[in-house]
Amino acid sequence: MKIIQSPQAPAAIGPYSQAVVHDGIAYCSGQIGLTADGEWVGPDVRSQTVQCLANLASVLEAAGSDLSSVLRATIFVADMDDFDIVNEEYAKAFADHKPARACVEAARLPKDARVEISCIAIVRP
Repeated sequence: MKIIQSPQAPAAIGPYSQAVVHDGIAYCSGQIGLTADGEWVGPDVRSQTVQCLANLASVLEAAGSDLSSVLRATIFVADMDDFDIVNEEYAKAFADHKPARACVEAARLPKDARVEISCIAIVRP
């Protein structure tokens, strides 16, 4: 098992790793809309979604993977009314790649984020 830490994404805000790689699979913890220095990118769901995906891409890169290798993503939104905006930015980030996915409305997310995204991906040999 290998612990992954990318300086291009915000440090973990609790007792967990940004990602763990085991047997060629990267298990990425949820990312929220914080920049690498721990500041909010913005208060709105669109900017936070874009930042979540950029953070995931950075963590995946550090793990030897990328968004095109994602097998499954999980999206948590604070308000399901934001689904269309989140889905639009998600579609841009993943382009033609369509991993399996779940999207759930959560009563509250860490640091009162509007969105959180985690994923599982294949690591390049």
